[in-house]
Amino acid sequence: MGPSVLVPLGFFATVIVLVLGVPFVRAMTRRVEESARQPQLPADIAVRLERIEHAIDAMAVEVERIAEGQRFTTKLLSERSGEGVPPRSPAAPNR
Repeated sequence: MGPSVLVPLGFFATVIVLVLGVPFVRAMTRRVEESARQPQLPADIAVRLERIEHAIDAMAVEVERIAEGQRFTTKLLSERSGEGVPPRSPAAPNR
């Protein structure tokens, strides 16, 4: 095999490697970038975060119930304070 045969074989081998290699390298690069963008949490941490989320939701509901009870109590007290004072009659002397 002389140099006149090796040059075309080398050229075609290079073209084949580039045609097959470039898409493969791009696919691998995308896969690595996606995994770096979305870090995976360990399972125990994910479970803990989910429990914390449920606990915070439950606390929010309870705080809303407490606030509603406080508004109701305030309304009752304001209504009661208005009823507790008897109206003055015009004939009664002022003290």
